[in-house]
Amino acid sequence: DRNDVSMEQKILFWIDSDFTYFGLAYYLQKKTNADFFAIIDITNKTKNFFKTQKLVNFKETWFYFDHITKKQTKPDYNYLSAFENKYDLNLWELATNERIFYRFYDVYKFTDDEILSIEEKSCKFFESVLDEIKPDFFITKEPAFHHLELLYELCLKKGINVLLLGFSEFKGECIISQKPGMLDTIDDFSQMDSGRSLEELQKLFLKRKVSKQIKNYNDQHVNSNFALLNAAFNYLKEPNENIKTHYNYFGRKKSKVVTKFLKASLDKKTRKSFIDSNLLSEVDLNKKYVYFPLAVDLERNLLIDAPFYTNQIEIIRSVVKSLPVGYSLYVKENPAQVSREWRDINEYKEIMNIPNTYLIHPSYPSEKLLEKCGLVITIAGTSAFEATFYNKPALTFTNRSYTILPSINIIKEIPSMPKLIRDSLKIKPDPKDLDKYLNLMDKNSIEFHWMEFSALFKNKFYYQGGLVDVDISEIKIKNLLKECEDTFQGLTLGHFKKIQEMKKK
Repeated sequence: DRNDVSMEQKILFWIDSDFTYFGLAYYLQKKTNADFFAIIDITNKTKNFFKTQKLVNFKETWFYFDHITKKQTKPDYNYLSAFENKYDLNLWELATNERIFYRFYDVYKFTDDEILSIEEKSCKFFESVLDEIKPDFFITKEPAFHHLELLYELCLKKGINVLLLGFSEFKGECIISQKPGMLDTIDDFSQMDSGRSLEELQKLFLKRKVSKQIKNYNDQHVNSNFALLNAAFNYLKEPNENIKTHYNYFGRKKSKVVTKFLKASLDKKTRKSFIDSNLLSEVDLNKKYVYFPLAVDLERNLLIDAPFYTNQIEIIRSVVKSLPVGYSLYVKENPAQVSREWRDINEYKEIMNIPNTYLIHPSYPSEKLLEKCGLVITIAGTSAFEATFYNKPALTFTNRSYTILPSINIIKEIPSMPKLIRDSLKIKPDPKDLDKYLNLMDKNSIEFHWMEFSALFKNKFYYQGGLVDVDISEIKIKNLLKECEDTFQGLTLGHFKKIQEMKKK
């Protein structure tokens, strides 16, 4: 019933290059008469599609980078300080962990003034949009970059209902919630035991674990040589306008991009050769050990969810110092780190030189390590949740939905680790708790295979992800949305129901 969400309701969308939220808006408008607005984070060529498209009736749209100009201005420290105090936010925390500003972006060095100027313009722009339209709902994905995280937190501070799409830790489905990695509905957790045994839950885990979905996604959008050549040809022949208008393109002269790409390809092969020769492919599972799986660099899990724990080597050192005598630390490289050309060889050597630490090859089955370990420690990943399928306790550095499980505890400060580790090693998880949590996840999940749609979109429009600054035609998007109508059914219905639930509160 389209009248269930009336004309008085205003919905603000965040739309970026994967077009998931454009597709959602397209189908959601068929179920509601609410006013739609959008902030669009897109490259210059793709921007033309949104200027002319008639598929979604947005009452007003804004292009984020139109408001974050390169023109140099001295930051207004008084405004920024007042903004932080007004909304209880820490702008340098977001900025220092922004991959574009620090550590991972080596083609341009941002000055402190440039960073604060970008923050100031972002704050003023987001404030002006929210104050102008006063949205009832903000629909977005879990933020990966600082500017979307800033807008998300600003919406929460202003009391705007947020519908945040993130991946479930199980099945490869998705969850809509107000906070990243959390479930909105946990009140009935204690009532959700369905009597499944640990063996039944393990079989379910092996069948539905998310790592399978991630591997399928990586396999689907790994660039073929033809796609790379096609992307490179189109990139080199066209003017590079984003370098003038988008701060995440600053310094990306074509010569630098080509040089960086060639170096990255060479680094990837050299690092993989080192991994194959030096990381352990055979592991002594009879020793007592604590298992620490490395997180993928540049991901939200580290940069935003665990902003003070981004140096994984230092975390490993702290864990080793906290182990009781008789236990070793088994560290495993993440197979998905291949998407970042693996790590610098010196990082691997540094880990391998830490006493009582063993660095394991990414291809080694994590299930074997989970089955035989005494404890799992992860910064913000799903391994803490996966440990419960093997009746093992876990520690994590962030609050996630799975920390509702009694066998998973949070490390709130480094000096507390020795006692937490000793206490956790004594914990015996109850399979009933895991059974309840899985039922709770099922209740909160929606059927939308996001990675499949993302891979499909990249293959059709972005040369398998090799080039995103492209012209996109309305007819091709319309045809794709028709093709994916069944795919979007669960996503659309899930958001529609969530809006109705939020209206009742």
